[in-house]
Amino acid sequence: MYRHSQGKVKQIVGSTLRDASDDGTALVTNFESDKSPAEFANIYKEDGLVGGHVIMLGGDPASRSAALEALHAYPGGLQVGGGINLENAMSYLNEGASHVIVTSYVFSDGKMNIERLTQLVELVGKQRLILDLSCRKKDGRYAIVTDRWQKFSDVFVDGPTLERLAAYADEFLVHGVDVEGKRLGIDEELVELLGSHSPIPTTYAGGVSTMDDLERIKKAGKSRVDVTVGSALDIFGGDLPYDTVVHWHKEQNLVSQR
Repeated sequence: MYRHSQGKVKQIVGSTLRDASDDGTALVTNFESDKSPAEFANIYKEDGLVGGHVIMLGGDPASRSAALEALHAYPGGLQVGGGINLENAMSYLNEGASHVIVTSYVFSDGKMNIERLTQLVELVGKQRLILDLSCRKKDGRYAIVTDRWQKFSDVFVDGPTLERLAAYADEFLVHGVDVEGKRLGIDEELVELLGSHSPIPTTYAGGVSTMDDLERIKKAGKSRVDVTVGSALDIFGGDLPYDTVVHWHKEQNLVSQR
């Protein structure tokens, strides 16, 4: 996964992202690259990795331009999110995204807007829509968070919600927001929930720092939960060798095909 802000490829602690009008709390940036978005896209392309997430952090033209650069370098290989709505969704698919990733447009004002979700599905098709169900613990349950992960919705990630929303999406993307970007280990309870209850492919993100974390996700998720790794990778300034993770990933695919 990589994110664009002001045209730069960055890895951030997502829960520190605020609007400019907020309380001034500083955005925590783990890494900022001099490499272009196209260079990262080409790395994934050469290794045959599909489904990478390109997230636009701001609504500025530079972020959009950077995302388009990545999509053009690897058509059909990347998913794009960040400010996706009914007006712009098709444009990103036409520019080469395999899927669009949606959160705040559907979960707005703390509630789920089924009308908007239905309209998006009618426009782009269920098979090209990913619902981001990123969540944080609240009163012992995982509540979906929106608006740069700062606002709790009244929708909880549980069996009934996953069953209901599976009718509208090709895949779920779920960040464990409390651990995301901090390289402190995964949210194993959340992974187990997803592996037990999601009826469609689901990708977990958050806290991966070692190869052991990947094995723990595989076990807790009953081999049914995919994983995305960001800040921990050496190509994003971390300690986890990208080549080692790619090798592990390809081994898992070989095992599943036997």
